[in-house]
Amino acid sequence: MEIGSYIGSLFAFALIVAFLWWKAVPPVRKLMRERQEEVARQIEEAQRAHERLAEAERKYQDAVAEARTEAAKIRDTARVDAERIRVEMQERAEAEVTRIRQRGEEYLATLHQQAVRELEAHVGRLAIELAEQLVRDHLADSTQRAATVDRFLGDLEGMAAPQAEPARAASASVGEGEA
Repeated sequence: MEIGSYIGSLFAFALIVAFLWWKAVPPVRKLMRERQEEVARQIEEAQRAHERLAEAERKYQDAVAEARTEAAKIRDTARVDAERIRVEMQERAEAEVTRIRQRGEEYLATLHQQAVRELEAHVGRLAIELAEQLVRDHLADSTQRAATVDRFLGDLEGMAAPQAEPARAASASVGEGEA
């Protein structure tokens, strides 16, 4: 009986293996296939993530290079603008200095003219005062006063004489025409 039990055991074993092959292997294979697909998908996603990371790093490097170029342009533009502003400020300062200098010169000329006018007025007053004093001193003496009056009358007669001669000549010619 040993062989019968051995064959029965073998048959039972084959039956169990067939049953397992029929019921257990397909879900295990399916599970293994799903697991393989999951691993393949994860590997593919990792590769895509690695590619995206490489692309992002490349874009980052490009952006950094572009930012550096742009910063250099901005820096150069700022230098040019600063130089232009410095030149404009210097020109404005020079114009302001010229304007202030011109105003100062005009002010000095005005002060000079005012001082000259004041001096002329003062000298005129002094000349009048001196002339009054000289006239008073001259007329204080009666002989000098008489000589001055005589001289003044003589001057008036001298001025009247040239005007009187044409009048006499005109009256004489009118008198001759009547006779």
